[in-house]
Amino acid sequence: MAALKVCYTGGIGLGSSSTLTCSPNHTISFSSSQITKIFPRSTGLSSFYHGRNAVQVHAVLSFHCKTHVNFCPLPATKKATRIPPAMAAGYFLCYSLYTSVQEDLPPALDSTSDPPPIFDGTTRLYISYTCPYAQRVWITRNCKGLQDKIKLVPIDLKNRPAWYKEKVNPANKVPALEHNNEVKGESLDLIKYIDSHFEGPSLFPDDPAKKEFAEELFSYIDSFYKTVTSSFKGDGSEAGIAFDNIETVLSKFEDGPFFLGLFSLVDIAYAPFIERFHPFLLDVKNYDITLGRPKLATWIEEINKNEAYEQTRRDPKELVESYKKRFMAQL
Repeated sequence: MAALKVCYTGGIGLGSSSTLTCSPNHTISFSSSQITKIFPRSTGLSSFYHGRNAVQVHAVLSFHCKTHVNFCPLPATKKATRIPPAMAAGYFLCYSLYTSVQEDLPPALDSTSDPPPIFDGTTRLYISYTCPYAQRVWITRNCKGLQDKIKLVPIDLKNRPAWYKEKVNPANKVPALEHNNEVKGESLDLIKYIDSHFEGPSLFPDDPAKKEFAEELFSYIDSFYKTVTSSFKGDGSEAGIAFDNIETVLSKFEDGPFFLGLFSLVDIAYAPFIERFHPFLLDVKNYDITLGRPKLATWIEEINKNEAYEQTRRDPKELVESYKKRFMAQL
């Protein structure tokens, strides 16, 4: 028998360790195309995407095999990649595992829609499909694999139902989370709440230094947003200061391409805004935020691979048109 031991680290994962025992010729359910690196045992930690929503979980994989371990064939090659036992016993493997759940998204509720049975014990996340703040919480819910535990209730912000303000959120804003007969708001508070109060892989590090830096990055978001949007009045290049800061931040940790090295709530907090700024500045100002910023370019490339995030994204053309209507009229 061959044993595959998965040791989760940094509070990211499903526990301190777990062991999967498989037959010698068992095919592990990820593609050879998803193998990114093989590290010597002394190298330390690596990362992989885990879970049905392609959540990025950082881990070390130690193979202890008396036989070859087969990996699912890459469609282009139609043959398995085999790791010899000598290599498998002494190396860590870093891979990306993608499995997706395509959710049937409900239509947005408007002024003609009846309210759901509020406070009936169902956990509901009230969002707008177009709101970046709501998108943060939607991404977090997906990353935790909570599609069956937290029901999406989209609201039409241009034609809001009266009952939403009266019965759900007096502030009449999204996002809002209905949980345990209470309604909570504010997107940054909600992503932290969902991460700490629901099952699924942790999206926040245990490392004290990373925790402290994460809070600094949360605090910087408003300044980042204001700097970029104020640049819309010019040629867009003024936004370079903000994106230079992001490039510097992305260089701080070397254990991954994300803000804290490993994928976390910080990436979720910034993603909806960078998703909008990138195509808008390119289209309207001919300003490419990735030019001369390789860390940022890699961050965008890597986060776009996350299907938990991908399922929340809007058509870039739609985002550009929305920003044109919102900001160009003010110029």
